[in-house]
Amino acid sequence: MVLLPVVYLSLMQFILQKTALCSCVFPAILDPTHGFSSVPLNNSNFLLQKPYNIPAHERYSFVDGVHRFSVYNTDKPHTPGGTTRPRTEFRITGYDYTSGVWQFEGYGYVPNGTTGVAIMQVFGGKTLSTTLQFRVYNGSLTYYTSPVLEENIYDRWFRANVIHDVGAATVMAYIDGVLKYQGPDHGNDTHYFKIGVYTQHNESHYMESRWKDIKILRK
Repeated sequence: MVLLPVVYLSLMQFILQKTALCSCVFPAILDPTHGFSSVPLNNSNFLLQKPYNIPAHERYSFVDGVHRFSVYNTDKPHTPGGTTRPRTEFRITGYDYTSGVWQFEGYGYVPNGTTGVAIMQVFGGKTLSTTLQFRVYNGSLTYYTSPVLEENIYDRWFRANVIHDVGAATVMAYIDGVLKYQGPDHGNDTHYFKIGVYTQHNESHYMESRWKDIKILRK
């Protein structure tokens, strides 16, 4: 009977040690929107950019709360005479910014086979035309071409949060609540958010992304 307290204390120490180790191995799931406030969004804030010679319904649909964007690498630009690569995207309007701390949140989905495409952008910069791009290459979600932010992205919903602090000249990217990237932006400019599919390089013939629960937030 005298040994029982000793055995109990030893067992508790073992459990606490294992718990401490586990907290180091698994990253904490955070809420990147803490401290931010959502701004109102409606259909007027979503400007569709799609191949100029194709009806919108052939490249975009909105069903059961899901925005579905598609494009082929043989499609025309979004304006006649344009030199940009094929795209079907929302340019989110009404909240262009040049200062402050802004955040995009949305749930994305990329079907198997889509590759060589940007699916989300923070537009505007001095050294590049964008501050951030999420791209998909062979099933991995990347920051531009590198680094890889998330592997095995196909055929599942993921939560994406991007925070742009203009004053600090930094951008942060979270996937499913885990910080995956933090680094400098590409210089101040007029910025705004875009989602959809925008052809890059080594692309598949057909590209698609889906988005739902889109929010724009600010501090």
